[in-house]
Amino acid sequence: MSSNYLPKVRDQYESLPYPPCNPQDEKKQLTRTWLESLPMINHYCFSGKQSFKEHFRVLVAGGGTGDATIYLAEQLRNTDAEIVHLDLSLASIALARERAEIRGLKDITWVQDSLLNLPELGLGKFDYINCSGVLHHLENPDAGLKMLRAVLKDTGAMGLMVYATHGRTGVYQMQELMRLVNNDNDEEFDVDTKIGNTKEILSTLPASNWFMRGEDLHHDHKLGDAGIYDLLLHSQDRAYTVGELFDWIQDTHGLNLELTDVGRGRSPYLPHMVLGKKPPKNIDTLKKQSIRRQYEIGELLIGDIITHSFYVTRSETCKAPYGDADYVPFFYHEPLTGPLMAQVFDSNKGRPFALNHQHSGMGLTVNPGKYGAKILRHIDGKNSFRQIFDTIRKEPEFSHSAPDNQDFFADFLESFNTLNALDRLLLRHVSTDGIS
Repeated sequence: MSSNYLPKVRDQYESLPYPPCNPQDEKKQLTRTWLESLPMINHYCFSGKQSFKEHFRVLVAGGGTGDATIYLAEQLRNTDAEIVHLDLSLASIALARERAEIRGLKDITWVQDSLLNLPELGLGKFDYINCSGVLHHLENPDAGLKMLRAVLKDTGAMGLMVYATHGRTGVYQMQELMRLVNNDNDEEFDVDTKIGNTKEILSTLPASNWFMRGEDLHHDHKLGDAGIYDLLLHSQDRAYTVGELFDWIQDTHGLNLELTDVGRGRSPYLPHMVLGKKPPKNIDTLKKQSIRRQYEIGELLIGDIITHSFYVTRSETCKAPYGDADYVPFFYHEPLTGPLMAQVFDSNKGRPFALNHQHSGMGLTVNPGKYGAKILRHIDGKNSFRQIFDTIRKEPEFSHSAPDNQDFFADFLESFNTLNALDRLLLRHVSTDGIS
């Protein structure tokens, strides 16, 4: 392995593999990572037309102990896909390999090296690259992004996660505090001493401390020494606001990004969803702002976004298009059914109603339109919009005059946008079979 990395970062992950895991847990459960869900990747990155069955090549760059690698490999188990797991830490790779062996997962290539050396490794080009929680630990994150792009196919996409500035306010105050306590400039203390000092401070923090005020946003420090070090003692750590992400990904590199917060989709970035069922009088003005401006406002409004998870594609057209009748709508991430959702959206007899989404914490008023409940009732993950609309048009009330496809799409737009913003309603083209 060549030496294109920060030695302190490599040493940290050799001593404290991250995320901490017990490979034997693979016998009991599968750890699912949000960005690596194939239906999500298909919807946001491949226009809903990816079958994942034609030698789909995946790179997990900075794969650590293997969460993303294992989840992807499990989903791709019965395909001819190939996965490359790249990481600096031999200790982390060893844990990831053990997890894969327990599950009987094959077609994974294990490489110990830095992602900054990717063009020199001869690994070929990839359809999808996962790089979650890695770029923000590089001395020059943009150099890392350029290396990823160098091995990405022209038609490929990336799933990235970087730290978010505002939600980690307390974390960065704690990091500064611990640098002072541990006298980092003089490197006086070893790793164990630094961790011990941090535990002592954590146990005595006053309630007024910013980290304590927002402690419920973070969990790494409760996962043992590796989590404490990664969250509060990391030697290389930077974060981004939404505006900085757009500056970097869109303005500098000319790429498209699709934000999707873990468990909540893009809803926490949208002011009208953050502000709930009783929004301020100027909400319509906010909704007319550019998407970028809305996301910047939303991030500041909600205040609890600690990481930015997003897909990077060559253009917005890589997202499955709403308005094409040859796409199949399907519910995802929750055991939802068409009849159940129809009942919810018809709870106020076709008039605007209060939608409270327990899993994401979002609540807002939604106008279901005239046909929203009817359309939702027929969504089963198999029928296309064309088939759904044709079925509805056969109902007795439409015997003399029936809406055309565009009428249905226009009427259902608000309902679709709401559920899609939560990533609970996705699309795939009829040409794919809905691998999940």
